[in-house]
Amino acid sequence: MSSSPVRAQVFHYLGFTIAPEQNTVTCRYALDGREFTEEIRVPGATPEQWAQPAVVEAARLLFLLTGVSYYKAGAPPVIDLGEHALTARELAFLREFYIDGLGEFAFRSDPQLDLTDLEIRAPLLERTYPADFHPAPGRPLLPFGGGVDSIVSVELLRPITTEPSLFVVNRPGDTFEAIEKPAVVTGWPVVRAERVIDPQILHAAKGEFFNGHVPVTGIISAIGVLAAALGGHDAVVMSNEWSASVGTVEVDGRSINHQYSKSEAFESAFRDVLADAIGTDFQYFSLLRPYTELWIAARFAELPQYFDTFRSCNRSFHINLEHRLDHWCGRCDKCCFIDLILAPFLPAETLRAVFTRTPEPLDNPELLGKFHTLLGLSPDTKPWECVGDVHECQIAARMAADRIDRVGSPILNRLLVALGPGDPSGEAEQLMKPVALHHIPERYAPADLLV
Repeated sequence: MSSSPVRAQVFHYLGFTIAPEQNTVTCRYALDGREFTEEIRVPGATPEQWAQPAVVEAARLLFLLTGVSYYKAGAPPVIDLGEHALTARELAFLREFYIDGLGEFAFRSDPQLDLTDLEIRAPLLERTYPADFHPAPGRPLLPFGGGVDSIVSVELLRPITTEPSLFVVNRPGDTFEAIEKPAVVTGWPVVRAERVIDPQILHAAKGEFFNGHVPVTGIISAIGVLAAALGGHDAVVMSNEWSASVGTVEVDGRSINHQYSKSEAFESAFRDVLADAIGTDFQYFSLLRPYTELWIAARFAELPQYFDTFRSCNRSFHINLEHRLDHWCGRCDKCCFIDLILAPFLPAETLRAVFTRTPEPLDNPELLGKFHTLLGLSPDTKPWECVGDVHECQIAARMAADRIDRVGSPILNRLLVALGPGDPSGEAEQLMKPVALHHIPERYAPADLLV
């Protein structure tokens, strides 16, 4: 077998089926004749709920987005939807989802791939009106990951909602401690879904398929919309901040963003598609879109009830149980970023207690290079991770270095030398205010957006 995969010719959308008795949506695809199946399960619904037009529309949109995981295996130049018709808006959205959502995958593939000439073949759907979906307001569904962002969203929503629920997607029989423990602290009920990815993808031989990043937040969003339609929730509330829209690298004038499906561009396009399909009484939006990572970190610092349970380290979410950690690894880019962005607002001893099994990243001289990259002080690109903007990281380092309990920090002192003279106070003040456009409806808007 070749050590490097060969691009396929055509990716086919075969169809999706809803099995109300099993609470399952099954999506089928084919790559040059090789078939793949994915199942999404949302337990607890009745056959009557599954038959609602909004649920059927949500399942159709889910079918469109989950295909990206199987297309990626062969990355062919043609996608054929067969008899599955799309509106012009849906076709444009789907093409953007593939090209920009797989931007990192294509850029980092070996050999590097160019997906910009992707052709999507589909009949045109002439939609006359959306599905009849009119959920009662005040029942949001909040996808919850157990990290700083989703915790802050919970506490922003708490005083203004009547029946909120968390939303969690897992593999069957598997849960993540890093999600479950802080979820308990919220005190909110949890709506759950299961995603069963075709084992051909999970257990492929080396070189059999292309491998790399997919826009998984977009897929989770679509599963969330399905769960919301089933449960009569009026909103799916994401926790994607302003800097998620900032690209990781620019190539030939085109931004390639690791966080594309957390970006405002994806949010806006998906909202438009949802409005056409299921109506505007339902809302999909990010509650943190107007805010910087510094603003979010400052809010989190006021929530000590979560300090013992929150976790954002990706090693806590490894699919392979043998590689999954029950603590912060203390060494990855995500650990370094979370430590840095919280350092201006939390005592050093508090953060050292968070990293219980390892030194706090800001205390570990071996990680200086990672901090240089986060601050844009090295030739390396911004990490291919869900981390903040370079400028935010620079301001966070200056603010942290001003704390009495960080005086003499070798890493922070070396970062300040590399940054050169500067006063963070004015810039920090601007970053502690809403800085971006958003789609938050008035009924869910935090107080500072209503002034």
